[in-house]
Amino acid sequence: MAAVADSWFPALALGVSLLKCLFISAYHSTDFEVHRNWLAITHSLPVSRWYYENTSEWTLDYPPLFAWFEFGLSHVAQHFDSNMLQVEKLNYVSPATELFQRLSVIFTDLLFIFAARECCRCVQEQKGSRDVLNQPPFVLAVLLLCNFGLLIVDHIHFQYNGFLFGFLLLSVAKHLQSRHLQGALLFSVLLNLKHIYLYVAPAYGIYLLRSYCFTQDNKDGSVRWSSFSLRRLFALGAIVLSVCALSFGPFIVMGQLPQVVSRLFPFKRGLCHAYWAPNIWALYNVLDKSLATLGVRLKLLQEAELPRASMTGGLVQEFQHSVLPSVSPSITLLCTLLSILPALASIWRRPRGARGFLRCLLLCALASFMFGWHVHEKAVLIAILPLSILAVESREDAGIFLVLSTAGHYSLFPLLFTPAELPIKVVLMLMFTIFSFCALRKLHSVSLLRPLEVVYLLGLVAVAIVCEVVFPLSPWQQRLPFLPLLATSVYCSVGVCYSFLRLYVSLLRLEEKKPKQL
Repeated sequence: MAAVADSWFPALALGVSLLKCLFISAYHSTDFEVHRNWLAITHSLPVSRWYYENTSEWTLDYPPLFAWFEFGLSHVAQHFDSNMLQVEKLNYVSPATELFQRLSVIFTDLLFIFAARECCRCVQEQKGSRDVLNQPPFVLAVLLLCNFGLLIVDHIHFQYNGFLFGFLLLSVAKHLQSRHLQGALLFSVLLNLKHIYLYVAPAYGIYLLRSYCFTQDNKDGSVRWSSFSLRRLFALGAIVLSVCALSFGPFIVMGQLPQVVSRLFPFKRGLCHAYWAPNIWALYNVLDKSLATLGVRLKLLQEAELPRASMTGGLVQEFQHSVLPSVSPSITLLCTLLSILPALASIWRRPRGARGFLRCLLLCALASFMFGWHVHEKAVLIAILPLSILAVESREDAGIFLVLSTAGHYSLFPLLFTPAELPIKVVLMLMFTIFSFCALRKLHSVSLLRPLEVVYLLGLVAVAIVCEVVFPLSPWQQRLPFLPLLATSVYCSVGVCYSFLRLYVSLLRLEEKKPKQL
């Protein structure tokens, strides 16, 4: 394990934390009110009413462990401004409230900082190089702590993703350190904080069953069935069930489990978010729109008979496509399962240690992002952040990281739509992207991108200039306000889909390499 130099890591972490403080007074999204309302619900109402309260449209829809997290924060919040803890004060904002909510994100990011440090301990330093800037642990630390997506989503847009990713990265680090029970415990806690991490649960389940519950392999690398440990399976089961019992137990006792589940999985929200996440369904939607437009012009379809949303804007609520078959939640689930099966089969046949598990985790995260129901654009970070670990170790993974992070991060630009934040998001992304390209290229000492990838990324620059500068000054701004979002989503979808396929190709190449006979 590489030792993280005590001289630079604390300084880097402190510098990033101070940078976050500069955004305290910046624009914040409706998520700011969402979390203020959850503070009020958990503080002022009995537990039995938490998942029934609907005074605000922003009802509590995270798992119970996150509700208890908000409950804990609320006891600190009352010392800043007790008015924020009143349920009836909708859209309440005061300087003290804003200060508390911003500082709470910065403070809980300490877990993410600790997790980043642990991940840095899991990568090897380059022998013979005394330049700290050219060492994998340092590059990884910057890629994690200065991640553009986390900075704008948490500290401007407003959420607690850093705190949650702290659990994920710490869990991954524990598996890389062969501390599997600790890794399982951390992931169980994470699932009960935010259920979106169900995306990567199959990777955890198959890996722990194959590499922890089965203790030996055959000479060809296949599983030795006789090595199954019932004691280890019970240990894992006890951890998962204990965490779930602590989280959901009170609501099960009160007979409220169906109500909690209905809040966690609101399928009536529709296939896509109002702004389409850059995934396969964005491409599917634009194809449907294109076919509908072509059909109207060729007089094969009547415009009056088409769903209005299909011609004028984003897809919200339940939606029927105009030309292509409509997609149901069951179809998205089936597509997701089929897309992750090869990755799961791979770590079952040839586990390849914790890094094989990490690669499977990435594919599960991206597959769920690509094919999931009502996916939010921010979910792409579930793949980008863990991929940072592989990027500092492998040249091929570094190239995939550059494409995925650039496309995925730019897809987050529409989250900050006010003119005041335009220079901030542009400068932050340029700084992170330039560092990523320069540091990874220097680290691996070779060119990381293929010619077509370079062309694609240059095209992304052109899309950004048109959407952020040219379009707002054009007459189309009033007639077609959704066009920049559409262009951003579709173009970024190409990069995300490509990265997903390249990750799978790299997995298949590993499959072709036969393990050495012992």
